[in-house]
Amino acid sequence: MNRPFHAAYHVCDLNEARIFYRDVLGCTEGRCTDTWIDFDFFGNQLSLHLGTPFSTTRTGRVGEHHVLMPHLGVVLPLDEWLTLAERLTHLGMHFEIPPVTRFAGEPGEQRTMFFLDPSGNPIEVKGFKDFAGLFAQ
Repeated sequence: MNRPFHAAYHVCDLNEARIFYRDVLGCTEGRCTDTWIDFDFFGNQLSLHLGTPFSTTRTGRVGEHHVLMPHLGVVLPLDEWLTLAERLTHLGMHFEIPPVTRFAGEPGEQRTMFFLDPSGNPIEVKGFKDFAGLFAQ
């Protein structure tokens, strides 16, 4: 059984973050104060605190892409990934890496997309047809 993770990072504006995580990504809001908000981030606990976001660099080489590091991500079943990719595309999301298939026909074949939250925090969402490929070599 997988266990939910907890991640916490800074955002510049809680109301802007609330709109993005709740209304754009579809995450359920949990507890909050005037300095932080918790979200159910696809079954995981994400705590967003007011502050200066971490700096990132495009130094992670994965397949053909140089991805922003560090970044937060989630792995979804493929049908959920496709639904989210369609929704974000329809909403006009600016993608750092548009929805794409990575490692086609290889172990670990996956869909991926990268985008930034309003504070510039990079988020990757992966989709797997078969979760057995998650750790495939």
